[in-house]
Amino acid sequence: MKQYKVGIIGGTGMVGQRFVTLMEKHPWFQLTAIAASPRSAGKTYEQAVSGRWAMKTPIPQQAKDLVVLDASADVEKIAGMVDFVFCAVDMKKDEIRALEEAYAKAECPVVSNNSAHRWTEDVPMVVPEMNPEHLEVIAAQKKRLGTQRGFIAVKSNCSIQSYAPAFHPLMKYGIEKALVCTYQAISGAGKTFERWPEMVDNVIPYIGGEEEKSEQEPLKVWGKVEDGKIVKAAGPDITAQCFRVACLDGHMAAVFVKFQEGKTPSMEQIKEDWANFKGRPQELELPSAPKQFLHYFEEPDRPQTRLDRDLEGGMAVSLGRLRPDSQYDYKFVGLSHNPLRGAAGGAVLLAELLCAEGYIQPK
Repeated sequence: MKQYKVGIIGGTGMVGQRFVTLMEKHPWFQLTAIAASPRSAGKTYEQAVSGRWAMKTPIPQQAKDLVVLDASADVEKIAGMVDFVFCAVDMKKDEIRALEEAYAKAECPVVSNNSAHRWTEDVPMVVPEMNPEHLEVIAAQKKRLGTQRGFIAVKSNCSIQSYAPAFHPLMKYGIEKALVCTYQAISGAGKTFERWPEMVDNVIPYIGGEEEKSEQEPLKVWGKVEDGKIVKAAGPDITAQCFRVACLDGHMAAVFVKFQEGKTPSMEQIKEDWANFKGRPQELELPSAPKQFLHYFEEPDRPQTRLDRDLEGGMAVSLGRLRPDSQYDYKFVGLSHNPLRGAAGGAVLLAELLCAEGYIQPK
């Protein structure tokens, strides 16, 4: 397979650190540049993350001595060094939009973990197993930006990974509505228990903006490309409540689903559809793709966060407790690893898909 030089914009934050660890042994991607804020620029990466390295594994050797560049001031320099960049920055949304477009206009593709461009009409928001066909909108985006190879592609919010993939193979039955309660780990806020001691023995019943994302983003994923833009799907109707819970990694969802009249599948059919579901990443055998994307547990007390979040390198979605419901048709539980499937890992899988499908080429 071709080799690609990669930059990480926002490399010192929690998601940026995860990107750095994922590049360490990646068969296609070679970490070439790391950029962050002006206060980190000019330091080696090891110096820049000193005292705030939050990963369980040590700083990869290949990253330690890289001199951190300025994410905003060094756009042209970075674009000249790499084949594409991952972006995970902590800035205001309008600043993120401008920064990502600056890289794209410098002919550097951007694979973004940020939410700023998720609702830009010609920016694909892709869960690789669910809507790889949305990548075709990139041609229209390049035309708008006036670029030859530069574009932006984004991944969806981490919360929807615990239930939207489970809905996807069931859409053929006509899902009318769903109710979702998510129980989200503190790493989703870029925190550890050391940095956020208030979360020990605590639950916070609010995560700013998360419920709207959880209700609306699946509709863009299920939308269609029309006239150079993505038009979101009309349904299903999803209502959500999102809680921050005292857990480090792993977003869990309690899910209730109702199908259209006369189209309700049996429990056995749902489990079979989940077991048989494969997406484009599985067909292409991409390096980060889980072999079994949707994994159903028959045990009544699974999935559990500590036991199951790392399934298939944290890239599978764990499901369980499927049973009939008195108000909806069925209810079940979903679990995904938010920093991996939900954030950096999902972005790496998207980048692999973009490379495999020819949207990103080595220079």
